[in-house]
Amino acid sequence: MNKKIQRSLAVVSAAALVLGVSAVSSAMAAPKTVYLAFQAPLTGPNALTGQDELTGAKFALSEYNATNPSIKVELVLADDQGLAEVAAVVAPGIASNKKIIGLIGPAFSGATQASLPAYKAGGLALISMSATRVSLTDRKAAVNGFPIFKRVVANDQYQGPALARYATKGVTAPSVYLVDDKTAYGKGLADYTSPSLKGKIAGTDSVPENTSDYTSVVAKVKASGANVVIYCGYAPDAAKFVKALRDGGYKGIFASGDGTLKATFPNNAGNTAAEGARLTAADVPFEDVATAAQMVAYTKLTGIKIPGTYVTSTYNATNIFLTCIKQGKTSRAGIQNCITSGSFKGVAGDTIKFDRYGDIVGGAAVGAFTIKDGKITYVAVA
Repeated sequence: MNKKIQRSLAVVSAAALVLGVSAVSSAMAAPKTVYLAFQAPLTGPNALTGQDELTGAKFALSEYNATNPSIKVELVLADDQGLAEVAAVVAPGIASNKKIIGLIGPAFSGATQASLPAYKAGGLALISMSATRVSLTDRKAAVNGFPIFKRVVANDQYQGPALARYATKGVTAPSVYLVDDKTAYGKGLADYTSPSLKGKIAGTDSVPENTSDYTSVVAKVKASGANVVIYCGYAPDAAKFVKALRDGGYKGIFASGDGTLKATFPNNAGNTAAEGARLTAADVPFEDVATAAQMVAYTKLTGIKIPGTYVTSTYNATNIFLTCIKQGKTSRAGIQNCITSGSFKGVAGDTIKFDRYGDIVGGAAVGAFTIKDGKITYVAVA
């Protein structure tokens, strides 16, 4: 499908959902029904991220609904395809719908940054499950999320060093070639990975997202003599890059961050090329922290036995909103105050409390993963 048409459809879909909520609210919904928006890529190359995360939100909501709450909560889906230009069009429609009192997301850093003007103007509180760009919570940044933006994941200031450690672990005399995809996410992650590689960098490069031919950068990697390649970007391009590296004869380690941690990555790269890749994510697998009963219920609801990326953080983000709603906070201002001043429990029993600018006090876990037999395997906290 033509990209412009695809993006237009995504915008129309989100707008229709918002209008649909307004119609349902006025005609049918009970006075004690409130709405949370969920914004992520639900179509396009990065759709798997949003679809995985959506299961976490739906599961948290299913548990809430099972308690027969006095205040009903429904989700409004906003598909931004993970693209800043689509998010900038989708966000105003969400922000203008006063029935929506909070937003789970956005999922991607660039989409978050593009959405902030509309959500700030509307006073809509956001809790992102996977936007890790440091500037989003940097009070000195030209565009930051204060006071409405919070996130339940570690930012790239934590993930960058963890990625550097994991990528070079056990490597004798590591020599690293660092590549980013020029996106808000990829460039940001590379900037926070680089300082932890001091004295170990053989070369760097920036290759635009959606590049079709990685031959030139592969040649640079081989000429540098690097035995570790770290790629800061998203799964579709990571798959093309690692395949080109292996086809070009590169035998060293390939490592990347959470943008690559998608079930589609080994399939798109080819299992042989992806095998052994080292990946990090500011998240831990849901099946490692949920109870056995929760996993049974999750699988029954979703049909999925092994949850995907960022289900844990999405579940936690959704439950923070639900906790505030249980306390009777049903306005945007009430939700904002509750989230800002409250202390919440994550599914792993961890305490989630936000600092002034929206990060978790004390940071959050960064997980280490690898590709084994064509599947993502959790290793440990990085």
